[in-house]
Amino acid sequence: RVEIWTDVPGMFSANPRRVPQARLLRHLDYDEAQEIATTGAKVLHPRCLDPVREAGVPLWIKDTQRPQLEGTRIDAAGTDAPLSVKAISHRVGVTLVSMESIGMWQQVGFLADVFAQFRQHGLSVDLIGSAETNVTVSLDPSENLLDAHTLEALCADLARVCRVKVIAPCAAITLVGRGMRRMLHRLSEVLAEFGEQRVHLVSQSSNNLNLTFVVDEDIADALLPRLHEHLIRTRVMATDDERLFGSSWQQLQVAAEPSLASPWWQQQRESLLAIARAQGPAYVYAVDEVRQQAARLSALSVVDQWFYAIKANDHPAILQALAAAGFGLECVSAAELAHVQVHCPQLAPHRILFTPNFAPREEYRQALAAGVQLTIDAMHPLRHWAEDLRGAEVALRVDLGSGRGHHDKVRTGGKASKFGLSVSDLSEAQACLRAVDARVVGLHAHLGSGVLDPQHWGEVYGQLAALGEAFPALTWLDVGGGLGVPGPAERALDLQAMGEALARVKAHYPHWQLRLEPGRYLVAEAGVLLLPVTQLKRKQGVDFVGVAAGMNALLRPALYDAHHPIVNLDRLDEPATQTVTVVGPICESGDVLARERRLPDCREGDVLLLAQAGAYGAVMANTYNRRPLLPEVIL
Repeated sequence: RVEIWTDVPGMFSANPRRVPQARLLRHLDYDEAQEIATTGAKVLHPRCLDPVREAGVPLWIKDTQRPQLEGTRIDAAGTDAPLSVKAISHRVGVTLVSMESIGMWQQVGFLADVFAQFRQHGLSVDLIGSAETNVTVSLDPSENLLDAHTLEALCADLARVCRVKVIAPCAAITLVGRGMRRMLHRLSEVLAEFGEQRVHLVSQSSNNLNLTFVVDEDIADALLPRLHEHLIRTRVMATDDERLFGSSWQQLQVAAEPSLASPWWQQQRESLLAIARAQGPAYVYAVDEVRQQAARLSALSVVDQWFYAIKANDHPAILQALAAAGFGLECVSAAELAHVQVHCPQLAPHRILFTPNFAPREEYRQALAAGVQLTIDAMHPLRHWAEDLRGAEVALRVDLGSGRGHHDKVRTGGKASKFGLSVSDLSEAQACLRAVDARVVGLHAHLGSGVLDPQHWGEVYGQLAALGEAFPALTWLDVGGGLGVPGPAERALDLQAMGEALARVKAHYPHWQLRLEPGRYLVAEAGVLLLPVTQLKRKQGVDFVGVAAGMNALLRPALYDAHHPIVNLDRLDEPATQTVTVVGPICESGDVLARERRLPDCREGDVLLLAQAGAYGAVMANTYNRRPLLPEVIL
């Protein structure tokens, strides 16, 4: 074999210095490696691959400073390789030349004449896009000595036969992976991201290995991390497949840090197996884990009052534990409010938030009668039910104009979101309330869920505070929840950095109480879903593991493309030997809990454990197909 020793661990799924979550590429075939190298990766020169390809010799890229790391192996394509985008690369300094003329329509030899001009000026064309009356090409600076004089001379010659427009500077962003055309239907989130940008050219390679978008150069750096995140979240980049992808750049950089403690459920393995044997599929919650997570948040002294969004998990034991820890409880329906009143009767009304959305009028009246804190997020209640609010103290939920989060369905800001009052409505809202002697005492904004950027809440805080000056009776600001639970290759939310970001804003607005209202962050890691294996199936090379409950018990994977860690609890110490898709018994194609996961050989009766299931599991469960609801067990 041939080895290349360099200063990085191998090739990555993106430029790791711009995308810290880029994953090490463990295995590439020669063609994929060459595409990645020619579209922006600097670690490998494209011309070095021809000799090893012709000889059939594997090529390894290794890290000189860390020789123990596995590196990247490049060899012939395997027949069992799954469809996956392997990398997203980009080149800057790209120049587009757009040529337009009705004369090219059905004109023999027109393009030959045009491209002869590029040859005459010593310019190599990279990408080509054509229409009936337009041809646009790109010029790659790595292949061309493209100075202003050369470009001016080229345009002068081309202008004799067509109208010429130069678009620069541009960046070419390329998705690389074998079988790209077969993945197009899975690129909806990526295409939606490009839909918000000015895209000058789209090119799909004839060898079915890449798809390239040419955009303005100044947006490329910000766009790359978002696109990479979309590819991982939608499983278009199969980062769960350990044959193809290794650790993230970020993980490799912090590898020397002390390892985190193993999850609680590993120590409770025997107890969990006993529960599954006795009860079948079940949710299990470790309330001590909830208390520990609450303590971590409570240590952020900058926050004056924490609330728990009970829609994440409304089990009485969890509500009681969090109330005892000093958390208030946030409800979104009259039924949730009644549930809290039954199970936490000692909780004072001011520690209960009621934040309905498109709820009927009677629910607002019930909340007002109960004396809890009411948040209004639409003009309809203010315009038509104002008399119900006479003399009341209320909060307003504000849409700050954009959303954040791990999936479109959890982003709760922007014009397409049903949540919140537009900033432009706040003056009318205040006038409606003033007319019935009601006062605005709080402003609230929640932009989405699954956010791992610690600066996010400080930014929301600053925007809300700027609006708060218009409300003389204001006493508190609620910057929402959405604290993210890390997925594969993601780093945990930095609470210290989050607290520092909040403190910088609070220094300017110390007179207003600061509130946050997390949900999933408090309970996700504290819950698991136990799933006995029912059947095994191999179908045209795909291995399915069937389990006793599916989307009826955990809707998140089907609804949000959510990723949940999954292990075979019976064979926890055995090596992973097969790549499987884990499915439930529901008669829907979407009843898939996990795709392309590496597990030990599974057998009927084994118990699979699906982790991070303490949130949005039982509360979203259903009896579709007449399947019963699962028991909830407290440890």
